[in-house]
Amino acid sequence: MKYINEVIINQPIDKVTQLFSDPDNMKEWQPGFISMQLLSGEEGKPGAKSKLHYKMGKRDIEMIETIEVNNLPENFTATFETKGVYNHQKSTFEQLAEDKTRYVAYNEFRFGGMMKLFGWLMPGAFKKQSQQYMDMFKEFAEKQ
Repeated sequence: MKYINEVIINQPIDKVTQLFSDPDNMKEWQPGFISMQLLSGEEGKPGAKSKLHYKMGKRDIEMIETIEVNNLPENFTATFETKGVYNHQKSTFEQLAEDKTRYVAYNEFRFGGMMKLFGWLMPGAFKKQSQQYMDMFKEFAEKQ
């Protein structure tokens, strides 16, 4: 499943990408985010692998982030893997004006096991959640 989300943020591109790239900010715009632990590589660099821990209701979710490309402020590409779900995400940033930045996320999800059924039955839920996270990031970034 592939889809694209977009948001316009009323901040300069350098500010937006600095906030986006700082793992300490994730708790501000990703509900349920608990922690991020570097497993290998150099933080923020291509090849770096980190374990992300989330609490969603009563469920603990751990996923592995692998950075493929970090060419900020232009783009950032990473994969996110957890049981039955693989997400390849490319995020691009474009300065539209001195204090206005377009943030576009290109997502490709692949599912395995029981998650195949969920992905097939509810594809809109993934796009909606991605847009919600982007909207929350916009709200956070505009308050900084």
